[in-house]
Amino acid sequence: MSLTAVTNKQVLEKYLDLEQDGRVMAEYLWIDGTGEGIRSKCRTLPCEPKDPSECPIWNFDGSSTYQAEGSNSDMYLYPCAIFKDPFRRGNNRLVLCDVYKYNKKPADTNQRFSCKQVMEKAKDEKPWFGIEQEYTILDCDGHPFGWPKNGFPGPQGPYYCGVGANRVYGRDIVEAHYKACLYAGVDICGCNAEVMPAQWEFQVGPSEGINMGDHLWVARYILHRVAEDFGVIVTLDPKPMEGDWNGAGAHTNYSTKSMREKDGIKAIEDAIERLSHHHVRHIKAYDPREGKDNERRLTGLHETSSIHDFSAGVANRGASIRIPRQVAEDGYGYLEDRRPSSNCDPYAVTEVIVRTTVLNE
Repeated sequence: MSLTAVTNKQVLEKYLDLEQDGRVMAEYLWIDGTGEGIRSKCRTLPCEPKDPSECPIWNFDGSSTYQAEGSNSDMYLYPCAIFKDPFRRGNNRLVLCDVYKYNKKPADTNQRFSCKQVMEKAKDEKPWFGIEQEYTILDCDGHPFGWPKNGFPGPQGPYYCGVGANRVYGRDIVEAHYKACLYAGVDICGCNAEVMPAQWEFQVGPSEGINMGDHLWVARYILHRVAEDFGVIVTLDPKPMEGDWNGAGAHTNYSTKSMREKDGIKAIEDAIERLSHHHVRHIKAYDPREGKDNERRLTGLHETSSIHDFSAGVANRGASIRIPRQVAEDGYGYLEDRRPSSNCDPYAVTEVIVRTTVLNE
């Protein structure tokens, strides 16, 4: 007889169906001091909020999230976006928040603050983004889900967009996440199994301006919560397995109004030229450790460019910037920046892209 304590999700269901007398459970979400972790806590609201401004500013202990010293630990949560809660359902809501310090200035990891300012300056160009979020599913022991415990699966080849129990691991988690994102109102637009077994990808977009970061962060929160329900772990580490295995990125598809119009290829080429002059700045913005994480991934192998060099090409997945073949044929469309790491902050990524290509900073 096992002495390990476990919970039963079926038991939880009868409580989730209880009436709430019009009151709402609001789960406040925020980015912690690592720049990649998500924290959350719940409060009761008297009625369903229709706008973030209807949700009260709240606070939390920043000394427990790597965001403040214990002697001055209060941090503030400013609601900035609302989504339906796929876990509690009903009128309950997820409330994405900005984090501010005791002096009401943005926290060090509050990249949304400056990103929103940049997007406002560039609003006439209507920047659209679509991010391909790759991730890896792990067992609770940290080993890739479905992999042999004392060895490795067969080499890469049959797993990308694969079908069958010998080719994909964890599809139930992927399906649950997709449905939960649709319910929540996230701009999720696709998913697929990736090149390394137990590695998957979902895509969010097209989203305009600040919405890209908002929707991707909430999609990540939902992914971690779904994984929690299934008793597994999701990692956004850009190189979770050393050796001849693909890493994980957050390829960022990007266009402006000028790029999407007839003969927009000229605007795309101009943007690539500007990007070529700021490669180092972008690498520093593309992972939470200013390029240290991406060093393990951007080696020039496994469908990546070298972290040290800037390159661009049509349909070239080994380049920094890829112009899709269809875009080259049509003469307008978008570009794909393949450099951002899977654990990037989408606010930082989208901000620096717009600064470089639209604001010409």
